[in-house]
Parts: sequence; C-alpha cells; structure tokens
Amino acid sequence: MSTKNPEKLYTIKEIPYKGLGFIAARKINKGERILSEAPLIRVPRSTVSKTQVQKSISRGVAALSEDERQSFFALHNAFKDKETRELGIVHTNALPFGSNASAGGIFVEASRINHACLQNSQNTWNEDLQQLTIHAFREIEEGEEITIFYLHNRTNYSARRQALQQRFRFTCSCQLCSMPPPQRAVSDAKLDEIQRLDESIGDGARMIFSSLNALHDVHKLLQLCEEEGLEDASVPRAYYDAFQIAIYNGDEARARVFADRARTSRAILEGRDSPTVRKMNDLARDPTKHSSYGSSSRWRTSTEDIPSGLPSEGFDTWLWKEKNKTPSRNQTIGGTPYANLRNDATFPSFDALPEENGLDLRFFESDDGYSYHPRKHWCFLAEIVGIEMFMRLRLDIEDKTKQKTSVLFYTEDRGRELRPSTLKEGYTVAIIYPEQHGFLDMTVGIRHENRSLLKVLPVTLNNLFKLSDKTCQTLAWNEKGHKADCKLLKDPDLRMLLLLEEEGFDQPHHFSAL
Repeated sequence: MSTKNPEKLYTIKEIPYKGLGFIAARKINKGERILSEAPLIRVPRSTVSKTQVQKSISRGVAALSEDERQSFFALHNAFKDKETRELGIVHTNALPFGSNASAGGIFVEASRINHACLQNSQNTWNEDLQQLTIHAFREIEEGEEITIFYLHNRTNYSARRQALQQRFRFTCSCQLCSMPPPQRAVSDAKLDEIQRLDESIGDGARMIFSSLNALHDVHKLLQLCEEEGLEDASVPRAYYDAFQIAIYNGDEARARVFADRARTSRAILEGRDSPTVRKMNDLARDPTKHSSYGSSSRWRTSTEDIPSGLPSEGFDTWLWKEKNKTPSRNQTIGGTPYANLRNDATFPSFDALPEENGLDLRFFESDDGYSYHPRKHWCFLAEIVGIEMFMRLRLDIEDKTKQKTSVLFYTEDRGRELRPSTLKEGYTVAIIYPEQHGFLDMTVGIRHENRSLLKVLPVTLNNLFKLSDKTCQTLAWNEKGHKADCKLLKDPDLRMLLLLEEEGFDQPHHFSAL
C-alpha cells in the first residue's frame, strides 16, 4: 500500500517491520513544515473512567463520514486482545495536543508517523490553527524516514524499551537503540544526567534560592543535548528556563538573549505562526513583561548591558555567569588572566556586600575562631553621581544594578587626600573589601576609613565594563566612544584591579597610591 501526492513533502508507504510510515519525497530543509492537519476525532488523555473514554470515542467515530470512519478503522491496533477496537486504535495512535494537554487527537495521516528515539521531526499542536504541525528540525534527505518521538521523557535504553512495549507494544530498533553496548552505556549516562538536570531545574524553589547553580545546570543540559544530537523541544524549553531564572533576578540583558534563543529554536520546531513563538518574541523585545520580573534585583542589568564584539567563548562565559578558567591570549595582561568585572562574586553589587556587623562566611574566615579576615578578594564598583564636601567628603554613587548609595570618608584627611581632578561625576570609584554600614541617620552606605583601599578611575562604569569585555586593542575608548590608546591599562592600580582574582587569595590587596 502506498499513497503519494506530488504537492506533499512525504509519501506514506510500507516500511519493513514497522507498517506504514512517512518517507521524505524530496530533501526537506531544517525548519520546514512537513504537515499541518486537523484531528479526525478528539479524545481525552486522562479520565477516571474507561467507560467515559469509550463513550467519548464512540460518539466521535459515529459523527464521522463513511470515508472518515474507514480511515479511522484502517489505523493499526496494537491492543486487540485487551480493549475494544475503537479504544485500541486510539490507545495506539493518539497524538497529544501539547505535553500537558488534557486532550489528544486521531489523525488520518499524522497518526501514521513512526517513532524514533533520535527523531528528526517535532509534532506540535497549534492552538490558533487548531491543527497538529510537523516540522523538520534538521535536514532530511529524500527517501529518509520522517520520525517523531512518542514518549514524554527521553530516558535511557532500558526505560525507553519498557515504556514503548507497555504503551505501544513494539521494540524500537532506531539508530540510538541499535548502538553497540559500550556506546549505548555512554549515551545512557548522558541521558540519565539530562533527566536529572531537567528535574532539578524544574524545582521552583531551587530556581529562586540557588539561581546561579540552576542556571549552570541549564547550560550543562544544553551541552549534553548537543552532544547527544537532541534538537527537539528540550532545547527551547531549557532556554526558557534560563530566561525565567534571569528575569526573576532582574537580569534583563541575559533574559533578552535567552528569550531570543528560545524563540529562534522554537520557531524551527513549530513555525512562526505558533502562539508560543509569538509569546517568546514579545519577551525577547521586552523581558520585563514576564510576571516574575521585579521579584529580585540580585542580578540587575538592563538590555543595554549585553556585551558586543566578544568572541563566542567569551560571550558564553558572560551569558552563563561562569568563571573564565582558561582565558585566551586576548584576555590577559602580560600573559596573566585578568578578572571579568561582570563577575558578581568578585565585583558584587551594593546589595550583595557583607554587612559590617554581620559575619558573612562567603567573605570572611578565621584562623583562631575569634578574629576574622577576608577569605577572598572583592571589589565594589560604582559611578559617581554626586559630590559633597562639608565636614568630610561624601560621594553619591550608583552601582551596576542602578542602585544609589553613598560613600562617606572617615579617613585621617576626611577625603581631602583625593586630588580635586579625580572628583568628577561620571568617574568610577573602586573600593576593595567594602561592607554595608548603617549610619546614625538610618541610611545604609559605605564608611570608608582606609585610603589605600579606594581609587577613583577616570572612566564611566559602563566603559570600564566594556574594557573588561574586550581586549585592549579592540576596546580602550575615550569618553566620546572612539577607539583610543591603552592609557587606562598603563595605570598600575587599574592593572591590579583587572588582575584581581576571586580564587587564589594569599594576601590582601590595596591600591598603590591615590
């Protein structure tokens, strides 16, 4: 038996050991829509009563035309021994209207598409069209079988084999299932880890209270998907998880990138007319539309903070908030790797600074249990937005999250040790080992006492971050934004700042001179 329509991208014909299936009639490009089809009948996916399901199916079949009923009863029934004919056909062939949908459907043609554990196409229910769509998520050569994935979870070989036998009564012999045992064991280990990471990322509490670890888990999951050749809905779903983590923490820059990647990958799987793609397009334009925005400001950025001109490796290091453990040559000064000024651990925002009267073991440690000293380097960066000199110098500043606070000078000279030429709005103040201090007027700021731990840098905070993002040759801008010389990097105190590392703490740092 074979059916062929020259306008279609596929033929339906007999496939050895599989029955009928889809074969590509020509080369199908990645992202191309193979099929869009309305259901023959709709069926509930879950109910407390099999009798109710049977009645619903019987009503649906009775409402069909004679040709449609013949198409329905021509579908394979793997459960002839246990269920009525109608129920067995539905059990064997129904496709869901989404992963968590309460209903599914029987389709004249789409129900003929066979399963593969490493499939080449994605089936999705388009709510606007009220049709099931099938899209190729990689190139499919002419004569190659078109396949989808029947199961909800992509588990290891043994679990897949058991689930397919139980739910569909067949043994899969696809490329993934036919691997030699040693290769299969490697693949199974990766699939088990993908499953574990997916469950861990789905823990809402962990996304809130351990955001950075959750973000790193998403990155690892995507890397494993790439290694396993998985390009299905797992990819946009993971990018959307990363988006939610970022926007919950007020990180508009990363949220926009993640939303854009989720939109791009989902458009390949579902088409641009997908409601989900439109939703992700809106979030990519304005991440703050998400309901979680504003829940936290720990990672506060704006969309203007997305770095430009970085190599892909450097951009990924920024995007996933990971340490650059193996910097390339253009990320060094004199062969020594320099710190990423966007690293929140080494260069925290004001909210993340330790409290003066508290004991934050992330920042301090003790050798004797009584006296405490810094256990690592940290430096606070903020831009000067106001200057006041009365009894002592007061600098009003704004950090990278746009939070405003103040630095009050309690040094011996009360701030007069700073040269007047360095006191300008728009310059950046760098303070090593600062703590939050509560003043008598009930405000919270920074009480600065050690003159060697503060430096004013003649550059805006934004340009300082850009200097960190790029090499000296590609980014050493003057205030007008034009490429200039590397004068800033010749400043020994700025060089020290750029060489500041979170790990490897051996002795306290200080600026050489003011």
